Amino acid sequence: MSRIGRLPIVVPAGVDVKIDGSTVTVKGPKGTLTGTFNSNIGIELADGQLKVTRPDDTAPNRALHGLTRTLVANMVEGVHNGFKKELEIVGIGYRAALQGKDLVLNVGYSHQVVMTPPEGITVEVPAPNQIVINGYDKQLVGQFASEVRGVRPPEPYKGKGIRYANEVVRRKEGKAGKGGK
Repeated sequence: MSRIGRLPIVVPAGVDVKIDGSTVTVKGPKGTLTGTFNSNIGIELADGQLKVTRPDDTAPNRALHGLTRTLVANMVEGVHNGFKKELEIVGIGYRAALQGKDLVLNVGYSHQVVMTPPEGITVEVPAPNQIVINGYDKQLVGQFASEVRGVRPPEPYKGKGIRYANEVVRRKEGKAGKGGK
């Protein structure tokens, strides 16, 4: 049995879960998420807990068991608490700012990069070199954070660029450090 898949998902107070066949709708204080999952995997709500079951031990069903449980748990967690990704900007003159809801990045290009967050995502800039992305859909938060990081990924020689707050950038020596004259 899957160690992840067999764990029950506790539904906190204030979160409503509706199961219609293989479609699960989770509604909470932060928003509403709907997900459609493989019909082989069973999802049941009993005693304030969601249980995910599989019909047999074939490889595809074993793979889907843990995946489905994790996706449903992320939906419940997202509408109850939400998710957050923090990014740091490293580099002289590199900075971020908000214009209304849009994120404006000055990261060494000849122009400003303006990014509009998708619906359900909020962006905060507590300092010119910090970006905080909040939302209730884990996939959407991660995707937008990845797009922001992709504007100027960290480079390995000086470490300049946009990186996740806990990311470690592997540094390389320049050509002068290779043992020349």
